[in-house]
Amino acid sequence: MIEARLVESVAKRTRLQDGPVSFHSVTTDSRKDSNAALFVPLSGERFNGHHYLDSAIASGAIAAIWQEQEPVPTSIPASFQLYFVDDPLHALQELAQLYRDEINPYVIGITGSNGKTTTKDIVFQLLGGEPFVHRTAGNLNNHIGVPLTLLSMPKECKFAVVEMGMNHAGEISFLSKLAKPDLAIVTNIGEAHIEHLGSRQGIASAKMEMLDGLKQDGFLVLDGDEPLLNGFQQEKTVSIGFNHQNKEAIATFQPKEDGFTFSFLDEKDWYLPLLGEHNVKNAAYGIWIARQVGFAPETIKERLANVTITGMRLEKVAGPNGSTFINDAYNANPSSMKAAIETIKSLPEFKRRIVVLGDIYELGPDEEALHRSVVSAIDTPITNVVCVGEKGYWIYDEVKQQNGAIAVEHVENVSDVAETIRPLLNHDTVVLLKASRRLALEQVLSAVKGGA
Repeated sequence: MIEARLVESVAKRTRLQDGPVSFHSVTTDSRKDSNAALFVPLSGERFNGHHYLDSAIASGAIAAIWQEQEPVPTSIPASFQLYFVDDPLHALQELAQLYRDEINPYVIGITGSNGKTTTKDIVFQLLGGEPFVHRTAGNLNNHIGVPLTLLSMPKECKFAVVEMGMNHAGEISFLSKLAKPDLAIVTNIGEAHIEHLGSRQGIASAKMEMLDGLKQDGFLVLDGDEPLLNGFQQEKTVSIGFNHQNKEAIATFQPKEDGFTFSFLDEKDWYLPLLGEHNVKNAAYGIWIARQVGFAPETIKERLANVTITGMRLEKVAGPNGSTFINDAYNANPSSMKAAIETIKSLPEFKRRIVVLGDIYELGPDEEALHRSVVSAIDTPITNVVCVGEKGYWIYDEVKQQNGAIAVEHVENVSDVAETIRPLLNHDTVVLLKASRRLALEQVLSAVKGGA
């Protein structure tokens, strides 16, 4: 519930002297069902949100932030309030800051090349979930999404778990100053967006802009196994990882059929029901945070054992003829692709292990070498590799050169992938799907099911 007085404080003037007292939500999407909402029309090179005011009103909006130079439609209801501003986006961001300060939750900011969403989901659940814990919905992690995340906090929110993404330097700094985290997590450093940042060192520096908004007495939780983060230690830095030299080290972890057991923080027998060794570290971040804010180990263990995460992140799905698919198709960079391949290799019981790998974007001038680098993870017990897309050809070519014992094919699209793997699917088969979001590689699963 956003009180109108906060909106008035970011506006130059209003259309009506007496308008709504409060709003149930804030939205930038005129199509979204939004009863008693405040509509914020955003504009870009090819669109102008002000043109969709009628749609927003039909969807339930009762007021809008309005760019002062835009004409006001004569068709709007007499009771519809407008808050006139110079820049609706800036007003949205300023409003989010005001609301964040008013609610004043304990804010946990999360960034990193891989694992942001999974870590967000784990932390959210270990802290107890709704209504007292709020988290970023979907991937609303940019200069628009973070304000919307903050503005959707319920009044009773005690903890806000805010995911922060970026493509360029300076973006995390802005988001961190907006959210003002009490605790910041940098999950890891990979190659995502290296096209814009030049190197992994550039990526590390951009991620560490999280410090710009971190409260003076705030904690910084780092991937302690990443050498590029060693130079960012500060007084309240906690390094977490598998290396025993970390401030808090993960010990004696053991793979199980659908997850892992491990020791951490002097406690044994933590159970994580997720695939992927890297997710043990994501879980450790969450455990440390939950302990830090006062939850008992027994409570955290119970919650961890029942944790679930957002789909298409090493998601185990039943396929045709008793086969198993690991849908990790939400996005990819070279390090996350190699981690997914290692996960497939570690699974017990399967005689045939197929990895379907596609294009990775935003890798810059070294994109061919970075695609080829993925092949370092492809060896026994992988039996089949199917590469899809123009850039996927580099993976195909490297596998042919490096490992002639593995069956490898290159195809053009999702339909071709389905046709290639369909004859191989049975109860002894596991299939990994991994590529950048643009390929929508999860469609392979529906394609093979449709033709089964």
